[in-house]
Amino acid sequence: MAGKTPTPHIGAQAGEIADKVIMAGDPLRAKFMAENFLENPVQYNSVRGMLGYTGTYKGKRVSVQGHGMGIPSIGIYTYELFNFYDVQRIIRCGSAGAYDPTLKLGDVVFGMGSCTDSNYGSQFGLPGTFAPIADFELLRSAASKADELGIDYRVGNILASDVFYGDNGEEWKKWQKMGVLAVEMEATALYMNAARAGRSALCICTISDSLVHGTACSAEERQTSFTNMMKIAFDII
Repeated sequence: MAGKTPTPHIGAQAGEIADKVIMAGDPLRAKFMAENFLENPVQYNSVRGMLGYTGTYKGKRVSVQGHGMGIPSIGIYTYELFNFYDVQRIIRCGSAGAYDPTLKLGDVVFGMGSCTDSNYGSQFGLPGTFAPIADFELLRSAASKADELGIDYRVGNILASDVFYGDNGEEWKKWQKMGVLAVEMEATALYMNAARAGRSALCICTISDSLVHGTACSAEERQTSFTNMMKIAFDII
């Protein structure tokens, strides 16, 4: 059930946000998606510079929304979207750093599961360890759409880390040995909030750098050139 709106972080009134939302950490990527994928986009949010827009894509009403960096930030925005704006499904389009040596810059990764070094899940008081996973129907649709579009992709575990500049530069290799494909900073909170609200979520990432090979995309490339994951997200949302 929708709660009181606007919220402290989203300035939209009830009904101004679609029940299907595509999110990006960078609000300028959200702006890029709105301008390049949505028909007649209307900006509904600028609070804290976290831009949000609603428009239509192939006849479907869709919103795009920035969520900022890290689990605490996406945790706030997705909680409000699920619980105050009655959003039913969220797809995050983000960047990730490759742990797998076969991943190249620009490759697409679907986060089937999300490992984490965060304590975010402790709030739920579970008597064990919760395994945050993607919604299967969204994941299956994403893989099928990528096949249809001829886009190469990988499916597997990703890591949502609380740390960008780590004190131990070799810690990532411990995740690599367990088959974790890549690292980003948000999927765990997205998947946990979706599970708690009984909603659907998927994290799609494009490889922006490689910890294995030491390569990286520019900030502009991260903002505007990762369109393959966007095409998939808009077609299946």
